[in-house]
Amino acid sequence: MRLKGKIKVSFNSPVVICFTAVCFAALVLGWITKGWSTNTFFSVYHSSLLSPLTYVRMIGHVFGHAGWEHFIGNIMLLLIVGPLLEEKYGSSNILFVILATALVTGIANYVFFPRVQLLGASGVVFAFILLSPFTSVKEGSIPITLVLVAALYIGGQVYNGIVTNDNVSHLTHIIGGCVGAGLGYVMHKNKMNRY
Repeated sequence: MRLKGKIKVSFNSPVVICFTAVCFAALVLGWITKGWSTNTFFSVYHSSLLSPLTYVRMIGHVFGHAGWEHFIGNIMLLLIVGPLLEEKYGSSNILFVILATALVTGIANYVFFPRVQLLGASGVVFAFILLSPFTSVKEGSIPITLVLVAALYIGGQVYNGIVTNDNVSHLTHIIGGCVGAGLGYVMHKNKMNRY
């Protein structure tokens, strides 16, 4: 049986796809180097401000993951939500959201949790989750989905941060969500160009 039309794969979300590829490459490199590259480039922790790598890690930590499950958990959500956001807000704005989230969460971890090593894209995931309800905002209104998402995701992280003792950076999730919501508000007000 012959198909009349050709189906081709499109490169629909360049920033999200490239982000995913860099995260995957960092994961593989971590396996090859037995964690050395992850510790050196792809996680943030309290280190000397005189070391240039300290500044690389402030952004690079969002690319590193502790293992396959950690990677899949973050990347699956990014691949579901990210392309819709990139189509709505543009590639440059989504790149800005990723970099801003990385920098803010990296600095927060460096300052407030000097003995904790942070890595992973979960802050970016939460930024995307809280950014997504802004795609349907009408002037002068707050979508109920934003209220529900904020209550469920951020409220859940506050609760888990208080009652559980795990290796999850709940503060990173909260900060990432706040960055996403704040930038969603700014982008909705057309204060950021959509390229």
